[in-house]
Amino acid sequence: MGKTFKIAVFDGDGIGPEIMHPTVALLKGLAARSDEYDFAFDTVPAGAAHYVSNGESLPDASLETARAADAILLSAMGLPSVRYPDGTEISPQIEIRKTLNLYAGVRPVRIAPGQPTPLALKGGQTVDFVLIRESTEGLFHSQGTRDVRNDEEAYETLKITRATSEKLHRFAFKLAQNRKATGRSPGKVTCVDKANVFAAFAFFRKIFDEQAALHPQISHDHAYVDATALWMVEKPWVFDVLVTENMFGDILSDLGAGLMGGLGLAPSADIGDEHAVFQPCHGSAPDIAGQGIANPFAMILSAAMMLDWLGETHGIAALSQDGTRLREAVEAAIADRDGVTRDLGGTASTSEAAEAIAARLL
Repeated sequence: MGKTFKIAVFDGDGIGPEIMHPTVALLKGLAARSDEYDFAFDTVPAGAAHYVSNGESLPDASLETARAADAILLSAMGLPSVRYPDGTEISPQIEIRKTLNLYAGVRPVRIAPGQPTPLALKGGQTVDFVLIRESTEGLFHSQGTRDVRNDEEAYETLKITRATSEKLHRFAFKLAQNRKATGRSPGKVTCVDKANVFAAFAFFRKIFDEQAALHPQISHDHAYVDATALWMVEKPWVFDVLVTENMFGDILSDLGAGLMGGLGLAPSADIGDEHAVFQPCHGSAPDIAGQGIANPFAMILSAAMMLDWLGETHGIAALSQDGTRLREAVEAAIADRDGVTRDLGGTASTSEAAEAIAARLL
């Protein structure tokens, strides 16, 4: 028996538990068939519902379990009707990112054959790029400080630091290098900013250019965020790895999800030097909670990203290979229109969608 990895599990709110439970079952099935790795799952509380009943959105004990884990699986968090006294929504996932310094928010945008998309792709163009969103600073830096003055003015502070930006850009170039080495892309990093208006973004770009000079084997360019939004719709196949600030990344990642056919197909990872969280990009959808119709694919694809990250960081090829198998199983099910839920134009239940994936992993 190989190494056993400790996984902290946050079931989340709304549909969160409904998509987490089949995902954990799929991971247990993969581990049971492998001699090279195993998992020990530890489910801990957090979220809006926990805040309502216990007065805290992220208990200290839950955070410590996450800190001690080899990886963190986090389902959809928050409920629109539950808010902090300052009016903002419950978002323990952001607190986890900041506390564990998960600076690299990885948002893959991939349109597989047969996958529904609003794009009119012609000529065999391949859309397969990764948006990297800085996840601890930017315009989210002042979240929770509430600087509203006399009910007349409100202020938020944009923060860009050299220490975090250097790590973020190194991460982006390393990812592009890995994608190039595997033949998945030509190897290019695009810095997405608004450096023509804001000094903070000019500083962000300056640090990017410094890192680019240290990675001459990878090409690089720059794009303003407004132009990037346009090009993601007009010609998304030109991108490889994009790196940007927190708020810009938040917005562009949802646009990327739209290109893939919706948030139900949008996985994510937030990665730091020592820890990583894997979660779907979508919300908790309380309007359909408990009906058994939620799409689990984004949660499952996030688990596939976790397998790949664990395999790379621990040098266990079987983990990365199973991550690829899990992702390809989802793509195959979508292409076959098997286990497709209502948001993707099908009729499958959550359990039927998960069963379609499990059948392709046998």
